Amino acid sequence: MVGAAEEAQLNRLESQVDNGGGGAWEYLCLVRKLKARRSEKVLLHGLSILNNPKDRSRLGGEEWTLYEQVAIAAMDCQKIDVAKECVAALSQKFPGSLRVSRLEGMLLEAKGEWADAEKAYTCLLEENPLDQVIHKRKVAMAKAQGNPSAAVEYLNKYLSTFMADHDAWRELAEIYVGLQMYKQAAFCYEELILCQPAIPPYHLAYADVLYTMGGLENLQTAKKYYASTISLTGGKNTRALYGICLTTVAINQLTKGRNKEEKESPELQFLAPAALLKDYKQRAPEKLPLLTSMLKNMKIIS
Repeated sequence: MVGAAEEAQLNRLESQVDNGGGGAWEYLCLVRKLKARRSEKVLLHGLSILNNPKDRSRLGGEEWTLYEQVAIAAMDCQKIDVAKECVAALSQKFPGSLRVSRLEGMLLEAKGEWADAEKAYTCLLEENPLDQVIHKRKVAMAKAQGNPSAAVEYLNKYLSTFMADHDAWRELAEIYVGLQMYKQAAFCYEELILCQPAIPPYHLAYADVLYTMGGLENLQTAKKYYASTISLTGGKNTRALYGICLTTVAINQLTKGRNKEEKESPELQFLAPAALLKDYKQRAPEKLPLLTSMLKNMKIIS
């Protein structure tokens, strides 16, 4: 993920290049370094260098890196003819290259030739079963075709080998949520929290899934993870504060009439709405009456 400082630097450089201030190559290098998705700009400024023999000659060996970058941007923008030319130039320079073969598969994807792309990727995986990029291309292709079940299958197969890939676990969790397979999504978030316990979004997403699943045990656990999200964010996560309020109401409904020992501690029940009210008073005072009314209807405040 691109940080705020890096985003600002990228935007400044982009504005400079767009306004004729030079620095196109530096801009393209920064886009590549940050893995930012600025396909239209990459295509525009990349082609301006490639189409100028003088500028292109200054790049030396980096010329071929630019060809690859422009090829991917062209596919993104559905400029298939441009992508073809770039991939052809790379194929001529590096015949038999695995990296170029990946681009050829991606070009088939961009053209919508799914069956041919699938065959190409299958052949590449037979030669190199541990090629992470190709595994991920198959997942992306399944999602592009609107086939989440296939994407789940590919991701599970991928994660059986590359278990430490946090992005893959998160993507699998999100697909499971979309399929309403909440128990499987919860397992994915448990894996993420186990590997990276200090990342607040994982705690929040896990709590949301448990809240959606319902049941007293799940709600109690969800409340704990909403609380941990609040702790990890210094009390500044509004969604987690709402989560505390919602789980509190749901738990009270399920435990109504039970012994006092079985009920939740009321501490968070009062702290969360107080924090929400304070936050809205500072950042959105015009919406404070709506929040107050909602909390009163939930019987969280009087």
